[in-house]
Amino acid sequence: MGHLMRRNILTFKAPPNNEGYDLICLHPDPRMRTRQLRVQVKSRYATDCDRGFPVKKSTLDAFDYLVVVFLNVGYFFGRSKRHSTREGARAPEFFTFPRSFIKKHHDDSTSWEKVRTRGLDIERYRDESGFEYITRRLKIPYPEKTRAS
Repeated sequence: MGHLMRRNILTFKAPPNNEGYDLICLHPDPRMRTRQLRVQVKSRYATDCDRGFPVKKSTLDAFDYLVVVFLNVGYFFGRSKRHSTREGARAPEFFTFPRSFIKKHHDDSTSWEKVRTRGLDIERYRDESGFEYITRRLKIPYPEKTRAS
């Protein structure tokens, strides 16, 4: 929420036990508010995770965007055998995927129903570039300081 609000996206937590999305995003100017966007949030703890995340097929039409946060806390899987957990600590990464991307890469062949991103070119969805997908859809300009004449 904080990273979206930092980009001037008015963001609210969805009601508890709401299935399919976690956040509601709006234009910050009520006069410009024409739509709301529903955002589902997923996170992965380990830096050495498989870069995949579960998404239920039944929720694919419940959100407009899905933000996955790779928290990169440290090594917990394969690399933990040769390195300490803390050696794997990195800055968190945010990826903002449109629903069309999630539908295209959703694998429901197993009970986990995962979206796997390893090996995919996803840089355009990363961090601030990814948040811009939401701002463009809501028509939120980048904040500018107004100068007195």
